Amino acid sequence: MNTIQNKEHTDQRIEEHELIKKILGGEKELYEILIRRYNQKLYRAIRSYLINEADIEDSMQNSYINAYTHLQQFRHDASFSTWLIRIGINEALAKLKEKKKFLTHVDTSYPDTVKTVDITDYKQLNPQEQMIRQESKYLLETAIDSLQSKYKIVYILKELEEMSLQEIADTLKLTVSNVKVRLHRSKEMLKSKLLENSNTNNVFEFGNSRCDRLTAAVMHKI
Repeated sequence: MNTIQNKEHTDQRIEEHELIKKILGGEKELYEILIRRYNQKLYRAIRSYLINEADIEDSMQNSYINAYTHLQQFRHDASFSTWLIRIGINEALAKLKEKKKFLTHVDTSYPDTVKTVDITDYKQLNPQEQMIRQESKYLLETAIDSLQSKYKIVYILKELEEMSLQEIADTLKLTVSNVKVRLHRSKEMLKSKLLENSNTNNVFEFGNSRCDRLTAAVMHKI
């Protein structure tokens, strides 16, 4: 995805408000820039509520289409990513509600598949290093998945996405004090499972072919 990544980096210089203005003006092909810019952030947010990868991608696609459909309602007093994450969380909660309703009417267990997501290119590492890196990543993801959603979303947005406490508070409609409490509790609950110096930059990635596939699907539907 090198060509696409290079294109994305080039497009980073286009201001968000200018992009949205152009999209609303009829240049809908530019929406792809926003999708690629926020794919991983949205994935990680929805991943705080859903485990099944098909459910996550379905919710992501619905979120982007919903955001595009209501783009005229977007107010620039907050960032597009904040608005998008709110939509994504609502989609995830709707998916959970739908699943709960299904389980109520059908006496069977829902086969959520827990699996690690695509990792970055580790070709430069030897096989032993690759195995250690993969196992560490799996243990970290498993530890984070053990958290309740209200703690997981705060931890992921702060530690993985490096959002500020105020941004998280605005996104989740909480007070900064509540965000601090949830963040502290999440770290305490993870302390026994996490390595002190773990590198979380590549956890719950959403890139490569998955990024391309979702982007193409959204652009096709709009």
